[in-house]
Amino acid sequence: MAWPDRHRLLPFLTWLPRQTRASARRDLLVGLSGAILALPQSIAYALIAGLPAEYGLYAAIVPVMVACLWGSSWHLICGPTAAISIVLYASVSPLAVAGSSDYITLILLLTFLAGVFQWLLGLLRFGALVNFVSQSVVLGFTLGAAVVIALGQLPNLLGMNLPSQATALKTLQHLLEHAGEVDWPSLLLGLGTVLLGAAVKMLRPRWPGLLITLTLASLLAWSLPGLFGHVQLVPGFIGQLPPLSPLPLLDLELILRLLPSAVAVGMLGLVTSLSIARSLSSHSEQLIDANQEIRAQGLSNMVGGFFSGYLSSGSFTRSGLSYDAGARSPLAGVFAALWVTLFAVTGAGLIAHIPIPAMAGSILLICWGLVDHRAIRALFRVSRSEFLVMALTGAATLLLELQTAIYAGVLASLFFYLKRTSRPRVQQSREGDADVLRVGGSIFFGASHYLQVRLQRCQGPQVVIDARQINFIDYSGVDMLHREARRLGRAGGSLTLQRARPQVIEELHKLEGAANCPIRFED
Repeated sequence: MAWPDRHRLLPFLTWLPRQTRASARRDLLVGLSGAILALPQSIAYALIAGLPAEYGLYAAIVPVMVACLWGSSWHLICGPTAAISIVLYASVSPLAVAGSSDYITLILLLTFLAGVFQWLLGLLRFGALVNFVSQSVVLGFTLGAAVVIALGQLPNLLGMNLPSQATALKTLQHLLEHAGEVDWPSLLLGLGTVLLGAAVKMLRPRWPGLLITLTLASLLAWSLPGLFGHVQLVPGFIGQLPPLSPLPLLDLELILRLLPSAVAVGMLGLVTSLSIARSLSSHSEQLIDANQEIRAQGLSNMVGGFFSGYLSSGSFTRSGLSYDAGARSPLAGVFAALWVTLFAVTGAGLIAHIPIPAMAGSILLICWGLVDHRAIRALFRVSRSEFLVMALTGAATLLLELQTAIYAGVLASLFFYLKRTSRPRVQQSREGDADVLRVGGSIFFGASHYLQVRLQRCQGPQVVIDARQINFIDYSGVDMLHREARRLGRAGGSLTLQRARPQVIEELHKLEGAANCPIRFED
């Protein structure tokens, strides 16, 4: 009885002992690339939140380590984000002067309260809500967020000093209004970084492309001061370890005043983090424990508030880099936090040599990698209605504020969820060498995860689904069955559908064609 309790309290014990020297070295290198990206981003986001620059670094150390060690995703990396920073500034700036000691205290107290709210949701097992978010909404949200981040980096790539805007449309409009202010050396340096990074990714995908491109761009800017001497560099800072921050937890009036904002920003952080985790898990074929992830997010913000780290959530760019660079475990995020700590204390001068246009070019490459082009094309072939939902979610992300678009996507998912049942009737039996599952209901985005779990609980590699009562299957169900069939095939087994309706077989063939379909069919 002691082992399950121990692993529940310390979930990293389930994967940490399985690490090898090779995987640890890989995660160490991935963590270094993540730290190089996190340092300038964290500083910029802290300034957006109205905080001194060093508080961005603090948010990228202790909260990141806690979230990685207590979470369930292999690739989700947390930390300060643009959306969270903007919402925090809008919530707290009316109560205190930005950057003041009172302002910092309010931000950290709000962070702690949001963490408590998130942790309680995890304890109450509200993680099932992640199953309500369809694959099409995740694809649309990821696509829109990648475009938003990319547009936000264009002023840095072009050498412009423009204020941040609330939506992508306003950012684009602001760029067009200042089109004549392009700094050509900055643009040259940024585009060179994009081309070099793309070449390294194509020719040597295992190399640390971000680290290579930023190092070469920094050396180029340093060696040609006549051409690049005016190009903006990452701001310098005084490094130190995150200091302890006492919080006014006994001030009930202040807590009640901050509570509505804490609930709103806590929900924003959870939806963002779970959306990113689910998007990455669809690539890595990893099952996410949503309740564990929610508890980890809450714990990271509760602890982070006492270590001067303001509210963190899943980061698209840093999580995308972790997956794209081949992280083997959450240890990559822990190493990234340790690298940030090392650089924050000893390497502040080196970080201040990175040109901002080169950093913007690297982020553009990461944004391109976040977009799942293959899944979008497959979604268009499998289900036009789900493709429309994806397009609407992406458009909302571009036209509305990011947090509003997230809520819109979740509501769209809930709408579709309520139209169908999420837990089809499944009767399991053993017939000969095969596990037989009789499924009584449709296989759609709300039910695919449940059915996938039932399939993976089967004892043998030969699995048969009695599909007589399956009237409907969507892209998420098609994709899940294809992945399960390939998983069973790698184990020497197979996935067979018996007595499937013609429309179900047709949908399953749309993804890869009848000739390449990994699923067997029997009458």
